[in-house]
Amino acid sequence: MERKRDALGFIETCGLVSVLEAADAMCKAADVELIGYENTASGLISVVVRGDVGAVQSAVDAGVKRAEEVGKDQVYSHVVIPSPHPDVEKIVSKYVLDW
Repeated sequence: MERKRDALGFIETCGLVSVLEAADAMCKAADVELIGYENTASGLISVVVRGDVGAVQSAVDAGVKRAEEVGKDQVYSHVVIPSPHPDVEKIVSKYVLDW
């Protein structure tokens, strides 16, 4: 029997402040794990969370709402992947924070 895979949630914003606000809102809104972030040279920053589908969807919704409150047009994109293919981990592992 295949192990159930956690959902992944992503929010991409313009700027550090909006992604920090989004990440904070995501972690406060639902039982999700903050996986990491990626800062690109163009100023776009993505944040990644993992958890069950309902929690990830709630977290992404809350994060998008908060980032949009920070400033107009701060959210570039967002997505929830309910049951990602195992090979997607190869990409996601690039963003993992080491504490």
